[in-house]
Amino acid sequence: MAAVTLLTSACAVAPGMRMETSRMQDVSGASGSAGEASTTVASERGDAARGTPDIAITEVDAALILRLAQNRQQQQLEISQLLSGAPQAYAVGPGDVLQIVVWDHPEFAAALGSAQTQSSVRPGDPLAGFVVDQNGSLTFPYAGALHVAGLRTEEIQQHLSAALAKYFVKPQVTVRMASYRAQQVYVDGEVHSAGALAVNDVPMSLYEAIGRAGGFSETADQSDLVLVRHGQSYRVNLTQLLAQGVSPSWLYLKPGDLLRVVSRDENDVYVMGEVNKPVLAIPRRTGRITLADALSQAGSVNASTADAAQMFVIRGSLSGTPQVFHLDGRSPVAMLLAKDFDLQPKDVVYVDGSGLVRFNRVLSLLMPLISTGLTAGVIAK
Repeated sequence: MAAVTLLTSACAVAPGMRMETSRMQDVSGASGSAGEASTTVASERGDAARGTPDIAITEVDAALILRLAQNRQQQQLEISQLLSGAPQAYAVGPGDVLQIVVWDHPEFAAALGSAQTQSSVRPGDPLAGFVVDQNGSLTFPYAGALHVAGLRTEEIQQHLSAALAKYFVKPQVTVRMASYRAQQVYVDGEVHSAGALAVNDVPMSLYEAIGRAGGFSETADQSDLVLVRHGQSYRVNLTQLLAQGVSPSWLYLKPGDLLRVVSRDENDVYVMGEVNKPVLAIPRRTGRITLADALSQAGSVNASTADAAQMFVIRGSLSGTPQVFHLDGRSPVAMLLAKDFDLQPKDVVYVDGSGLVRFNRVLSLLMPLISTGLTAGVIAK
Protein backbone atom coordinates (compact mmCIF):
# COMPACT_ATOMS: atom_id res chain seq x y z
CA MET A 1 0.00 0.00 0.00
CA ALA A 2 2.85 2.37 0.81
CA ALA A 3 4.40 1.69 -2.58
CA VAL A 4 1.11 2.37 -4.41
CA THR A 5 0.64 5.60 -2.47
CA LEU A 6 4.18 6.64 -3.34
CA LEU A 7 3.65 5.91 -7.03
CA THR A 8 0.43 7.85 -7.34
CA SER A 9 1.81 10.87 -5.51
CA ALA A 10 5.01 10.83 -7.53
CA CYS A 11 3.14 11.42 -10.78
CA ALA A 12 2.77 15.05 -9.77
CA VAL A 13 6.55 15.47 -9.77
CA ALA A 14 7.33 13.43 -12.86
CA PRO A 15 10.85 14.10 -14.21
CA GLY A 16 11.55 15.84 -17.49
CA MET A 17 10.26 18.96 -19.23
CA ARG A 18 6.55 19.60 -19.53
CA MET A 19 4.25 22.58 -19.90
CA GLU A 20 0.85 22.48 -18.26
CA THR A 21 -1.74 25.12 -19.05
CA SER A 22 -4.82 26.24 -17.15
CA ARG A 23 -7.61 28.15 -18.86
CA MET A 24 -7.78 31.83 -17.90
CA GLN A 25 -10.25 34.52 -18.71
CA ASP A 26 -10.06 36.12 -22.15
CA VAL A 27 -7.87 39.17 -22.27
CA SER A 28 -8.59 42.18 -24.47
CA GLY A 29 -6.09 43.59 -26.92
CA ALA A 30 -6.77 47.15 -25.76
CA SER A 31 -3.11 47.70 -24.90
CA GLY A 32 -2.00 46.66 -28.37
CA SER A 33 -2.28 48.46 -31.67
CA ALA A 34 -5.44 50.20 -32.84
CA GLY A 35 -6.24 47.36 -35.22
CA GLU A 36 -6.14 44.85 -32.39
CA ALA A 37 -8.00 46.92 -29.79
CA SER A 38 -11.34 45.30 -30.55
CA THR A 39 -9.96 41.78 -30.83
CA THR A 40 -10.36 39.35 -27.95
CA VAL A 41 -7.44 36.96 -27.68
CA ALA A 42 -7.85 33.59 -26.01
CA SER A 43 -4.98 33.37 -23.55
CA GLU A 44 -3.63 30.84 -21.10
CA ARG A 45 -0.93 30.97 -18.49
CA GLY A 46 1.70 28.34 -17.96
CA ASP A 47 2.92 27.06 -14.61
CA ALA A 48 6.23 28.86 -14.17
CA ALA A 49 8.97 27.94 -11.76
CA ARG A 50 9.84 30.37 -8.99
CA GLY A 51 11.81 33.33 -10.31
CA THR A 52 10.59 33.04 -13.90
CA PRO A 53 8.20 35.60 -15.41
CA ASP A 54 4.50 34.84 -15.77
CA ILE A 55 4.02 34.66 -19.55
CA ALA A 56 0.67 34.54 -21.31
CA ILE A 57 0.17 31.56 -23.61
CA THR A 58 -1.67 32.47 -26.80
CA GLU A 59 -3.75 29.95 -28.67
CA VAL A 60 -2.83 29.46 -32.33
CA ASP A 61 -5.91 29.95 -34.48
CA ALA A 62 -6.75 31.34 -37.91
CA ALA A 63 -7.27 34.86 -36.56
CA LEU A 64 -3.83 34.89 -34.93
CA ILE A 65 -2.10 33.66 -38.09
CA LEU A 66 -3.87 36.32 -40.16
CA ARG A 67 -2.90 39.06 -37.71
CA LEU A 68 0.76 38.01 -37.63
CA ALA A 69 0.87 37.88 -41.44
CA GLN A 70 -0.61 41.37 -41.69
CA ASN A 71 1.97 42.67 -39.20
CA ARG A 72 4.81 41.23 -41.29
CA GLN A 73 3.41 42.72 -44.48
CA GLN A 74 3.00 46.14 -42.89
CA GLN A 75 6.53 46.06 -41.53
CA GLN A 76 8.04 45.23 -44.91
CA LEU A 77 5.95 47.88 -46.65
CA GLU A 78 7.25 50.51 -44.25
CA ILE A 79 10.84 49.40 -44.87
CA SER A 80 10.36 49.39 -48.65
CA GLN A 81 8.87 52.89 -48.57
CA LEU A 82 11.77 54.08 -46.45
CA LEU A 83 14.39 52.65 -48.80
CA SER A 84 12.71 53.40 -52.15
CA GLY A 85 13.45 57.12 -52.36
CA ALA A 86 14.25 58.67 -55.71
CA PRO A 87 17.93 58.07 -56.57
CA GLN A 88 20.17 61.12 -56.84
CA ALA A 89 22.44 61.90 -59.78
CA TYR A 90 26.04 60.83 -59.39
CA ALA A 91 28.24 63.49 -57.80
CA VAL A 92 32.01 63.54 -58.33
CA GLY A 93 34.13 62.77 -55.28
CA PRO A 94 37.79 62.29 -54.26
CA GLY A 95 39.49 59.57 -56.27
CA ASP A 96 37.30 59.85 -59.34
CA VAL A 97 39.03 60.19 -62.70
CA LEU A 98 37.71 62.65 -65.30
CA GLN A 99 38.31 62.72 -69.03
CA ILE A 100 38.41 66.35 -70.15
CA VAL A 101 38.67 67.39 -73.81
CA VAL A 102 39.06 71.00 -75.02
CA TRP A 103 38.19 70.94 -78.69
CA ASP A 104 40.56 72.57 -81.24
CA HIS A 105 43.26 72.66 -78.57
CA PRO A 106 45.25 69.42 -78.89
CA GLU A 107 47.97 70.76 -76.60
CA PHE A 108 45.79 69.91 -73.60
CA ALA A 109 46.08 66.22 -74.45
CA ALA A 110 49.62 66.24 -73.08
CA ALA A 111 48.23 66.96 -69.61
CA LEU A 112 46.53 63.58 -69.59
CA GLY A 113 49.84 61.75 -69.52
CA SER A 114 50.75 58.69 -71.51
CA ALA A 115 47.99 56.16 -72.08
CA GLN A 116 48.32 52.86 -70.23
CA THR A 117 48.39 49.65 -72.17
CA GLN A 118 45.95 46.89 -71.28
CA SER A 119 48.74 44.62 -70.00
CA SER A 120 50.11 47.25 -67.60
CA VAL A 121 46.81 48.10 -65.94
CA ARG A 122 46.29 46.60 -62.49
CA PRO A 123 42.85 46.30 -60.85
CA GLY A 124 43.44 49.31 -58.61
CA ASP A 125 45.02 51.58 -61.21
CA PRO A 126 42.93 54.49 -62.53
CA LEU A 127 42.48 55.10 -66.21
CA ALA A 128 44.30 57.97 -67.88
CA GLY A 129 42.71 61.28 -67.01
CA PHE A 130 42.48 63.99 -64.37
CA VAL A 131 42.20 62.61 -60.82
CA VAL A 132 40.19 64.45 -58.19
CA ASP A 133 42.46 64.78 -55.16
CA GLN A 134 41.54 63.99 -51.56
CA ASN A 135 40.50 67.59 -50.98
CA GLY A 136 37.93 67.30 -53.77
CA SER A 137 39.86 69.60 -56.12
CA LEU A 138 40.72 69.22 -59.79
CA THR A 139 43.82 70.83 -61.31
CA PHE A 140 43.59 71.75 -64.99
CA PRO A 141 45.92 73.88 -67.15
CA TYR A 142 45.01 77.59 -67.20
CA ALA A 143 41.98 76.93 -65.00
CA GLY A 144 44.06 76.16 -61.92
CA ALA A 145 42.56 74.26 -58.98
CA LEU A 146 38.79 73.92 -59.01
CA HIS A 147 36.77 72.40 -56.16
CA VAL A 148 34.58 69.82 -57.91
CA ALA A 149 33.57 67.41 -55.10
CA GLY A 150 29.78 67.10 -54.97
CA LEU A 151 29.30 68.44 -58.52
CA ARG A 152 27.91 66.64 -61.55
CA THR A 153 29.92 66.39 -64.77
CA GLU A 154 27.81 69.01 -66.55
CA GLU A 155 28.40 71.43 -63.67
CA ILE A 156 32.15 70.82 -63.84
CA GLN A 157 32.00 71.42 -67.58
CA GLN A 158 30.39 74.84 -66.99
CA HIS A 159 33.01 75.82 -64.40
CA LEU A 160 35.87 74.81 -66.71
CA SER A 161 34.39 76.67 -69.66
CA ALA A 162 34.08 79.83 -67.57
CA ALA A 163 37.66 79.53 -66.28
CA LEU A 164 39.16 78.89 -69.74
CA ALA A 165 37.14 81.70 -71.32
CA LYS A 166 39.62 84.13 -69.76
CA TYR A 167 42.33 82.77 -72.09
CA PHE A 168 40.46 81.28 -75.07
CA VAL A 169 37.61 82.45 -77.25
CA LYS A 170 34.47 80.41 -76.60
CA PRO A 171 36.23 77.19 -75.49
CA GLN A 172 34.32 74.00 -76.20
CA VAL A 173 34.82 71.64 -73.25
CA THR A 174 33.63 68.06 -72.78
CA VAL A 175 33.81 66.35 -69.37
CA ARG A 176 33.20 62.61 -68.94
CA MET A 177 33.76 60.11 -66.15
CA ALA A 178 36.74 57.91 -66.92
CA SER A 179 36.78 55.91 -63.68
CA TYR A 180 34.31 55.72 -60.78
CA ARG A 181 36.30 55.34 -57.56
CA ALA A 182 34.84 57.72 -54.97
CA GLN A 183 31.61 55.99 -53.99
CA GLN A 184 31.10 52.34 -53.07
CA VAL A 185 28.62 49.98 -51.49
CA TYR A 186 29.59 46.78 -49.71
CA VAL A 187 27.97 43.37 -50.08
CA ASP A 188 28.80 40.71 -47.52
CA GLY A 189 27.52 37.33 -46.42
CA GLU A 190 26.06 34.52 -48.49
CA VAL A 191 26.88 35.73 -52.01
CA HIS A 192 29.39 34.31 -54.45
CA SER A 193 31.61 37.41 -54.72
CA ALA A 194 31.42 39.48 -51.56
CA GLY A 195 33.23 42.81 -51.50
CA ALA A 196 33.04 46.48 -52.47
CA LEU A 197 31.06 47.54 -55.53
CA ALA A 198 31.73 50.87 -57.24
CA VAL A 199 28.72 53.15 -57.61
CA ASN A 200 28.41 54.74 -61.06
CA ASP A 201 26.00 57.09 -62.77
CA VAL A 202 23.37 54.33 -63.00
CA PRO A 203 21.51 54.07 -59.64
CA MET A 204 22.31 50.78 -57.92
CA SER A 205 19.24 48.85 -56.86
CA LEU A 206 19.11 46.02 -54.37
CA TYR A 207 18.80 43.49 -57.18
CA GLU A 208 21.73 44.92 -59.10
CA ALA A 209 23.98 44.84 -56.04
CA ILE A 210 23.21 41.15 -55.45
CA GLY A 211 23.72 40.41 -59.14
CA ARG A 212 27.08 42.18 -59.27
CA ALA A 213 28.12 40.21 -56.19
CA GLY A 214 27.55 36.95 -58.06
CA GLY A 215 24.05 36.21 -56.81
CA PHE A 216 22.89 34.27 -53.76
CA SER A 217 24.86 31.24 -52.62
CA GLU A 218 23.19 27.92 -51.78
CA THR A 219 23.11 28.72 -48.06
CA ALA A 220 21.62 32.22 -48.40
CA ASP A 221 18.43 33.14 -46.58
CA GLN A 222 16.56 35.30 -49.07
CA SER A 223 14.14 36.45 -46.39
CA ASP A 224 16.83 38.03 -44.21
CA LEU A 225 18.91 40.77 -45.83
CA VAL A 226 20.41 43.30 -43.44
CA LEU A 227 20.95 46.80 -44.86
CA VAL A 228 23.12 49.06 -42.70
CA ARG A 229 22.75 52.78 -43.50
CA HIS A 230 24.04 55.66 -41.39
CA GLY A 231 24.53 53.36 -38.42
CA GLN A 232 21.00 51.92 -38.51
CA SER A 233 20.06 48.39 -39.60
CA TYR A 234 17.02 47.44 -41.66
CA ARG A 235 15.98 43.81 -42.17
CA VAL A 236 14.62 43.29 -45.68
CA ASN A 237 12.53 40.20 -46.40
CA LEU A 238 12.99 39.71 -50.13
CA THR A 239 10.54 36.80 -50.23
CA GLN A 240 7.84 38.85 -48.49
CA LEU A 241 8.33 41.83 -50.82
CA LEU A 242 7.96 39.65 -53.91
CA ALA A 243 4.82 38.06 -52.47
CA GLN A 244 3.35 41.54 -51.94
CA GLY A 245 4.17 42.60 -55.49
CA VAL A 246 6.93 45.01 -54.45
CA SER A 247 9.89 44.86 -56.84
CA PRO A 248 13.29 44.96 -55.10
CA SER A 249 14.55 46.90 -58.13
CA TRP A 250 12.78 49.91 -56.60
CA LEU A 251 14.99 49.78 -53.52
CA TYR A 252 18.12 51.82 -54.22
CA LEU A 253 21.38 51.63 -52.31
CA LYS A 254 23.31 54.73 -51.33
CA PRO A 255 27.08 55.23 -51.19
CA GLY A 256 28.47 53.71 -48.00
CA ASP A 257 25.61 51.22 -47.55
CA LEU A 258 26.43 47.72 -46.30
CA LEU A 259 24.22 44.88 -47.50
CA ARG A 260 24.63 41.56 -45.70
CA VAL A 261 22.91 38.35 -46.79
CA VAL A 262 22.34 36.16 -43.73
CA SER A 263 22.94 32.41 -43.82
CA ARG A 264 20.05 30.03 -43.25
CA ASP A 265 22.11 28.34 -40.54
CA GLU A 266 21.85 31.51 -38.45
CA ASN A 267 18.04 31.46 -38.62
CA ASP A 268 17.38 27.89 -37.52
CA VAL A 269 14.78 26.88 -34.94
CA TYR A 270 14.96 24.30 -32.17
CA VAL A 271 12.62 21.31 -32.15
CA MET A 272 12.61 19.26 -28.96
CA GLY A 273 10.41 17.24 -26.68
CA GLU A 274 8.45 14.19 -27.78
CA VAL A 275 9.53 14.12 -31.43
CA ASN A 276 11.23 11.30 -33.26
CA LYS A 277 14.41 13.27 -33.91
CA PRO A 278 15.14 16.47 -31.95
CA VAL A 279 16.80 18.74 -34.47
CA LEU A 280 17.83 22.25 -35.45
CA ALA A 281 15.36 22.91 -38.27
CA ILE A 282 16.75 24.92 -41.20
CA PRO A 283 14.57 27.30 -43.27
CA ARG A 284 14.10 26.82 -46.99
CA ARG A 285 16.00 28.92 -49.51
CA THR A 286 13.18 31.42 -49.42
CA GLY A 287 13.83 31.77 -45.70
CA ARG A 288 10.34 30.59 -44.72
CA ILE A 289 9.85 27.85 -42.18
CA THR A 290 6.51 26.96 -40.67
CA LEU A 291 5.61 24.89 -37.63
CA ALA A 292 4.69 22.00 -39.93
CA ASP A 293 8.10 22.27 -41.68
CA ALA A 294 9.93 22.13 -38.35
CA LEU A 295 7.98 19.09 -37.16
CA SER A 296 8.59 17.39 -40.50
CA GLN A 297 12.35 17.90 -40.22
CA ALA A 298 12.16 16.40 -36.72
CA GLY A 299 10.52 13.24 -38.07
CA SER A 300 7.07 14.29 -36.82
CA VAL A 301 5.79 13.83 -33.26
CA ASN A 302 6.37 10.52 -31.50
CA ALA A 303 3.04 8.72 -31.72
CA SER A 304 3.86 6.57 -28.67
CA THR A 305 4.93 9.27 -26.22
CA ALA A 306 3.71 12.67 -27.45
CA ASP A 307 0.64 14.52 -26.29
CA ALA A 308 -0.50 16.10 -29.55
CA ALA A 309 -2.70 18.50 -27.62
CA GLN A 310 0.34 20.14 -26.06
CA MET A 311 2.46 21.72 -28.82
CA PHE A 312 4.21 24.96 -27.90
CA VAL A 313 6.26 27.59 -29.69
CA ILE A 314 8.49 29.68 -27.40
CA ARG A 315 9.63 32.96 -28.91
CA GLY A 316 11.56 35.98 -27.71
CA SER A 317 15.24 35.04 -27.48
CA LEU A 318 16.16 37.82 -29.95
CA SER A 319 13.66 40.54 -29.11
CA GLY A 320 13.81 40.10 -25.35
CA THR A 321 10.00 39.92 -25.09
CA PRO A 322 9.04 36.29 -24.38
CA GLN A 323 5.98 34.86 -26.10
CA VAL A 324 4.49 31.37 -25.92
CA PHE A 325 2.02 30.00 -28.47
CA HIS A 326 -0.02 26.83 -27.95
CA LEU A 327 -1.48 24.54 -30.62
CA ASP A 328 -3.82 21.65 -29.98
CA GLY A 329 -2.69 19.22 -32.68
CA ARG A 330 -5.13 16.38 -32.01
CA SER A 331 -7.31 17.36 -34.94
CA PRO A 332 -6.06 17.05 -38.55
CA VAL A 333 -7.42 20.55 -39.09
CA ALA A 334 -4.76 21.80 -36.67
CA MET A 335 -2.08 20.79 -39.17
CA LEU A 336 -3.52 23.37 -41.55
CA LEU A 337 -2.79 25.97 -38.90
CA ALA A 338 0.68 24.54 -38.37
CA LYS A 339 1.34 24.79 -42.11
CA ASP A 340 0.55 28.52 -42.07
CA PHE A 341 2.14 29.45 -38.73
CA ASP A 342 5.50 30.99 -39.65
CA LEU A 343 8.35 30.52 -37.23
CA GLN A 344 10.99 33.13 -36.50
CA PRO A 345 14.76 32.62 -36.07
CA LYS A 346 15.71 30.87 -32.82
CA ASP A 347 12.14 29.87 -31.96
CA VAL A 348 11.80 26.78 -29.76
CA VAL A 349 9.20 24.18 -30.72
CA TYR A 350 8.37 21.88 -27.81
CA VAL A 351 6.03 18.88 -27.85
CA ASP A 352 4.97 17.73 -24.41
CA GLY A 353 4.68 14.09 -23.33
CA SER A 354 1.48 12.29 -22.42
CA GLY A 355 0.45 11.57 -18.83
CA LEU A 356 1.00 7.84 -19.25
CA VAL A 357 4.56 8.44 -20.43
CA ARG A 358 5.30 10.52 -17.35
CA PHE A 359 3.81 7.78 -15.14
CA ASN A 360 6.00 5.14 -16.80
CA ARG A 361 9.09 7.30 -16.26
CA VAL A 362 8.25 7.70 -12.58
CA LEU A 363 7.68 3.97 -12.33
CA SER A 364 11.04 3.21 -13.96
CA LEU A 365 12.78 5.43 -11.40
CA LEU A 366 10.95 4.08 -8.35
CA MET A 367 11.00 0.35 -9.14
CA PRO A 368 14.70 -0.09 -8.17
CA LEU A 369 13.97 1.61 -4.84
CA ILE A 370 10.92 -0.58 -4.21
CA SER A 371 12.86 -3.73 -5.10
CA THR A 372 15.64 -2.73 -2.74
CA GLY A 373 13.14 -2.10 0.08
CA LEU A 374 11.41 -5.44 -0.43
CA THR A 375 14.74 -7.24 -0.47
CA ALA A 376 15.79 -5.55 2.73
CA GLY A 377 12.44 -6.52 4.35
CA VAL A 378 12.87 -10.18 3.37
CA ILE A 379 16.40 -10.26 4.76
CA ALA A 380 15.23 -8.63 8.01
CA LYS A 381 12.65 -11.40 8.49
